[in-house]
Amino acid sequence: MAEREQRGRTRDGAARGGGWTGKEFDVTVGPVAHGGHCVARHEGRVVFVRHSLPGERVVVRVTEDRHPGFCRADAIEVLEASPARVERPCPYSGPGRCGGCDWQHVDPAEQRRLKAAVVREQFTRLAGLDVAVTVEELPGGPLRWRSRARFAVDRSGAPGLRRHRSHDVVVLDDCPITVEPAAQAVLGRRWPGAGAVDVSVDSAGAITTTRLDRQGRATSSRVLRPGGDLPEEPSARAERRAGGRDWEVEGTGFWQVHPAAADALVAAVAGYAEVRPGETVLDLYAGAGLFGGALAPGVGAEGRVVCVESDPGACAAADANLADFPQAEVWEGDVDADGLAGLLGELGRPDVVVLDPPRAGAGQAVSRLLAGTGARAVVYVACDPAALARDTAAFGAAGYRLAGVRGFDGFPMTAHVECVALLVPA
Repeated sequence: MAEREQRGRTRDGAARGGGWTGKEFDVTVGPVAHGGHCVARHEGRVVFVRHSLPGERVVVRVTEDRHPGFCRADAIEVLEASPARVERPCPYSGPGRCGGCDWQHVDPAEQRRLKAAVVREQFTRLAGLDVAVTVEELPGGPLRWRSRARFAVDRSGAPGLRRHRSHDVVVLDDCPITVEPAAQAVLGRRWPGAGAVDVSVDSAGAITTTRLDRQGRATSSRVLRPGGDLPEEPSARAERRAGGRDWEVEGTGFWQVHPAAADALVAAVAGYAEVRPGETVLDLYAGAGLFGGALAPGVGAEGRVVCVESDPGACAAADANLADFPQAEVWEGDVDADGLAGLLGELGRPDVVVLDPPRAGAGQAVSRLLAGTGARAVVYVACDPAALARDTAAFGAAGYRLAGVRGFDGFPMTAHVECVALLVPA
């Protein structure tokens, strides 16, 4: 009782304007926000609360207080719980522990509703649009879906994941959202001298591990195939299956992390693009050529598909993947305003543009250039709804309108969501 009274005095004594780090107080949690937290208020300040749910009353402990208008906090005690709160399936999840997941305490169906609310809020706030979107479940359930991961390594060589907004490594014996072969290949053993370890499991069951130094540079790779172990294979290729065919990628190179995501996204892109024989498709940030290759049969021998990618390894994989399509070609280069302007000068007007930019989005300059092509359809694949909404606003200012958007839960237990949007001339 005395400890509870002391904590109450700490809550009442929290000072406005900073100095709250470590303070505890009660809040009633408001709506979900982008980034895996919910919004609450205390003494006139915004509090971004992790490990909570809208409508709950919780005790929070402030973890970061660097700005006069807001602070960050963890919910350390639930006074009034949401009906959607569940027991965490991961023993490493929770306040002050592993920062890899945001929603371990939330029923999976409610996770998808929260993600849809975030997508809607981002479009409203950043693009001035009222968007109806549902985040669709992918097959396989909320655990054991991550087929590619990067685990941090501490100074003793022990692997794990970092705490939220921290460089501290939480050492793990398992990661329940990672497929078991990948988790077992890295966790529970030592990696002396490494800064991190990348691991992936491909569609054929081959496990690729890549050691990185503390500057993030790959130092060695190892491939364990179902038929045997091939050590020190730095340019290992992985086999992926999507869209009814096999694809080659670098062992730990970019590919959708969820095993069902590539199929879902290919179907969504193809459904929005509706390519026709003889058309020209421009596939930007093309990676290993997944979307361009999936659309190439639709444009036929008289059409053209141009895939643009900056990573040399991904370009090599795309060349191999598109070898059966004479109408498809791979251009190596950055997707920026200068490079894109030159490319469009050579290519002419595309009929369909597909872009899958990194988390920061395409940006205003690239969005305006693409809108200037007059392409009949722009299909935008996004891993960040805020970037998608900002770029949608840029397209809108240049004469395009949002004709549709779909969401996919490609990252269960986390706040991340994958979206596919269709933009057409207004």
